[in-house]
Amino acid sequence: MVTTVLACHYRPMNTRAGQPAQPSDLIDVHELIAAYFEKVPDVSIPAQRVVFGTSGHRGSSLDTAFNDTHIAAITQAIVEYRTAQGTTGPLFIGKDTHGLSRPAETTALEVLVANGVRVLVDEFDDWVPTPALSHAIIAYNAGISHLDKLDDRGGQADGIVITPSHNPPRDGGFKYNPPHGGPADSDATSWIANRANELIAGGNRDVKRGEASGVETYDFRGAYVADLKNIIDMDAIAKAGLHIGADPLGGASVNYWKAIAETYGLDLTVVNPEVDPRWAFMTLDWDGKIRMDPSSPSAMASVLAHQHDYDILTGNDADADRHGIVTPDGGLMNPNHYLAVAIQYLYTHRPQWRSDAAIGKTLVSSSMIDRVAAHLGRRLWEVPVGFKWFVPGLVDGSVAFGGEESAGASFLRLDGTAWTTDKDGILLALLASEILAVTGKTPSQLYAELVAEFGDPAYERVDAAASPEQKARLGKLSGAAITATELAGDPITAKLSEAPGNGAAVGGVKVTTEFAWFAARPSGTEDVYKIYAESFRGPEHLKLVQAEAKSIVDAALGG
Repeated sequence: MVTTVLACHYRPMNTRAGQPAQPSDLIDVHELIAAYFEKVPDVSIPAQRVVFGTSGHRGSSLDTAFNDTHIAAITQAIVEYRTAQGTTGPLFIGKDTHGLSRPAETTALEVLVANGVRVLVDEFDDWVPTPALSHAIIAYNAGISHLDKLDDRGGQADGIVITPSHNPPRDGGFKYNPPHGGPADSDATSWIANRANELIAGGNRDVKRGEASGVETYDFRGAYVADLKNIIDMDAIAKAGLHIGADPLGGASVNYWKAIAETYGLDLTVVNPEVDPRWAFMTLDWDGKIRMDPSSPSAMASVLAHQHDYDILTGNDADADRHGIVTPDGGLMNPNHYLAVAIQYLYTHRPQWRSDAAIGKTLVSSSMIDRVAAHLGRRLWEVPVGFKWFVPGLVDGSVAFGGEESAGASFLRLDGTAWTTDKDGILLALLASEILAVTGKTPSQLYAELVAEFGDPAYERVDAAASPEQKARLGKLSGAAITATELAGDPITAKLSEAPGNGAAVGGVKVTTEFAWFAARPSGTEDVYKIYAESFRGPEHLKLVQAEAKSIVDAALGG
């Protein structure tokens, strides 16, 4: 970390960022998998405990943080949780292309089958993107016709997706999606984590385990791809004759893009169809690590080399819940910019959506979305960080779009019903082509029009040093503890410790003015807190906002 004059920490760019990975950057897959089975965690060591947040349990087998013992215990805990909740339908399970995903799937199946759970795995032993699993759960529970062959035996379905998303190749991830199809809420994840740690502490003696046999199959890819015509104007894309490039970044969407092109007759090229659990073909991210982040110019460097070869070029992370949008005129779009464009387009091109359906955003997303929402006359539904908060609104149609500044979003079908309640990077990538096909303008050109109308915001996230005690206080800080009345020369209009959309705790604070805002949240992994900030008065004013944000927060924390 480099200390700036603002006394904030900016992420220093690695000298090899954006450069192709070298042999020294690559994991030994055999070592990784051997450690998965050989290393046994000690839950008295914090780093070896199950930590099951909204993104599931993540870690590396090499660190004894993601091992057979963990996955067996987590799966048993999920079985017990779903039983207690009365969830008796099938459990859909899918995996991404990370090296630890297949062994973790085998472990989970051994536990699920031994517990008598009806399990549905991919019919073709294909990888399963997070949105395809969410789609399957929602479709089954809604009784959609293409699932008739499953012979509904009663009870709601739920699912497990095995992925650490965009994390480096050495990591594994394991996530539970309850019957609503989206990320489990904190009540569920806390219970599952606590029970899993109890089981591990007892030597997994209470974990039932058998042969991973007798499971049923489901065509995740076929069902998802066939249904796309009910949420995206696929005819418009085909008729426009767009030359589309899609890069799965070695992830679970690779065969989905091939199927989409064939099903809908699109001029679509899978830019890189290679799958390698080492991700040897990747360019390094900002910190010199291999990370499949489609919103990062460094991780997307090899994709950006094709910027001018396609009308629309997109990228997805390993489980395809995130999107990256590349246009010939604008390059890789800032996720905040694309969200604003997507919202402007969708709410003017989806006549069957409820007229009172709100626009969902997280507190740290751009206030350009606020201005777009006001212009559209739509209610803005602002929630804490985490896609789980959008789930209720997407389920009942009261929120038609939910998006995060970290390049994750989903929205409703053409008829205003739920599509996925987890992030869908394939969907948002296809939407970019629909936007160009229908409007004749790229999303980046449309963003330039929004800037001309509403102003040009400067946005940045920095880190500021904080002790564990300060981080704990920040996480519980009340907006009332902030005594400042001005921010960077403008009167403060709100001091939020609860989200205005749903009243949920922010886990930090957000301070707003007419022209700028900042939000401060403690890091979960480092002794820093994150400062998100934005200003419609330009980059220099943003620096002032960031400096004053640190002073304001430090004062509220007691120095």
